Amino acid sequence: MTSLTGFGNELTTEDVPGYLAGRAALRELVDPATLTVSEVGDGNLNLVFVCADAAGRGLVLKQALPYVRLVGPDWPMTEERATREAAAIRAHAALSPHVCRLIDFDADRYVLALEDLTDHEVFRTRLNAGGPFEGVAERLGEYVADVAFGTSWLGLGEEEFRVRAAGAANPELCAITEDLILTEPYLGAARNSVRPMLEPVVARLQGDPEWVAAAMALKHRFLTAQEALLHGDLHTGSVFVRGDGPELSVKAFDSEFACYGPVGFDLGLLWANMLFAGARAAALGQPDRAASLVATCESSWHRFRARLSELWPTRRCPEKYPDAYLASWLDVIRRDGFGFAGCEAARRTIGLAKVSDLESLDDDTYTAAATAMLRLSRLLLTERDTLTFERLADAARDA
Repeated sequence: MTSLTGFGNELTTEDVPGYLAGRAALRELVDPATLTVSEVGDGNLNLVFVCADAAGRGLVLKQALPYVRLVGPDWPMTEERATREAAAIRAHAALSPHVCRLIDFDADRYVLALEDLTDHEVFRTRLNAGGPFEGVAERLGEYVADVAFGTSWLGLGEEEFRVRAAGAANPELCAITEDLILTEPYLGAARNSVRPMLEPVVARLQGDPEWVAAAMALKHRFLTAQEALLHGDLHTGSVFVRGDGPELSVKAFDSEFACYGPVGFDLGLLWANMLFAGARAAALGQPDRAASLVATCESSWHRFRARLSELWPTRRCPEKYPDAYLASWLDVIRRDGFGFAGCEAARRTIGLAKVSDLESLDDDTYTAAATAMLRLSRLLLTERDTLTFERLADAARDA
């Protein structure tokens, strides 16, 4: 599906004050006459405008482009993804406080108006700078649990669950996930790339049938399992943070890849990105920080499990789902989480959309960190059924 509105409807910084003045839901929130507008979209898909008036009031506009911004107009992409993102934000925000709030959605121009979080910073930026991280992954574990329960058949009931799952179909964005995360790193693609010193490591992995087969099994799982409404892209670059300790604020954003899928997918992406932060710290000679970052995989899992267990007694039709089922479902989620973490570890190292955790390193530290992540990818994928967090921590230390 290609553009429905065409390139002529793309906002510019000059257009934004007039646009806000024309939206009843927005013109009372900021003063269009004294507005300062900056376009800050550094992601792969969208235009993003930060708007602030003379009184210090602000909001953020996010407009879906009719193509993938990372590549350009040669890769058309439906703007309807904004409609799906707006629906996902509403659903998630009703269940968790750890979500960037939606103020308004313009369905004609595919523009989301979002709360101003410019007093926060992107979590990946904080991690790369060596900043504090305690409590962030754990709160995200709670977020995933709240959403997993509340958008599943357990929280909704079976009939409503099927209606919601059908309405949340997101085929174009899922196709990107299926290609970039679940296919191309293993089978090869022109869009893949690594620095020359890593090419022998990648070649060995792509020639490893066990690793490739494991990745394809995870792709099958993503394609066929509809457990809950995922964020779909829950990495450290799609989380805002502010403060730490009791003042910590954590807000997930950029959920345009939202779809119904296996709960372990969101956890796996989060874990892999915490492992990237750990691999970076280890390569920079910070072993204690690296170990603490890796440990957040287990601590976020414990918080997820505790929150899901807390919600369990409120499930619909408990007579259909006895307590014994919860333990088996948690086991499936954990194994899925490990497997999808392995996919994300490979994707962000080999595939099209990489991470600054690695890419900002010099060649020597890049080689150490990237090699470590590919070793962890193989472990997470091929041994996900028997893997423990203790063994993962040991492997990360020794990678």
